[in-house]
Amino acid sequence: MIKVLFVCHGNICRSPMAEFVMKDLVEKRHCAQAFEIASAATSTEELGNPIYPPARRLLLQHGIDPAGKRARRMTRADYDEYDYIIGMDEANIRNILRITGGDPEGKVSLLLDHVPAAKPGMPRRSVADPWYTRDFQATWEDVNEGCLALLKELGYDK
Repeated sequence: MIKVLFVCHGNICRSPMAEFVMKDLVEKRHCAQAFEIASAATSTEELGNPIYPPARRLLLQHGIDPAGKRARRMTRADYDEYDYIIGMDEANIRNILRITGGDPEGKVSLLLDHVPAAKPGMPRRSVADPWYTRDFQATWEDVNEGCLALLKELGYDK
């Protein structure tokens, strides 16, 4: 089983969007049984809160129901539990590494690191935080692109 944990600051916008997009993609490919997919926060600010309403609405517009999701904080034990720990931006990566105490097994990456670079040597791309940008559609597009690329990387792109 491939275990994937998506991580952002509060676990109410980007990481739950990625969690539910990925769950939808593996379901549509009839390979959901091969995956365990979850999401978490690096902060405690939103613990127990549901997905932020604009993010939830966007998922629902795409036929994805995130019902029951509540923000939780990532723990050190998650490093041992998951095969892939995927942050949305560089601040998430720094906080993930602080929580885990490092990344000796190379499990931590940015979501958009899985998307082939448009040009060699291009800087790493982050999924912009729609809490600040208010552009939930751009976040949706980045999350979808990153999840599709990850599935392709894992051999589930059919």
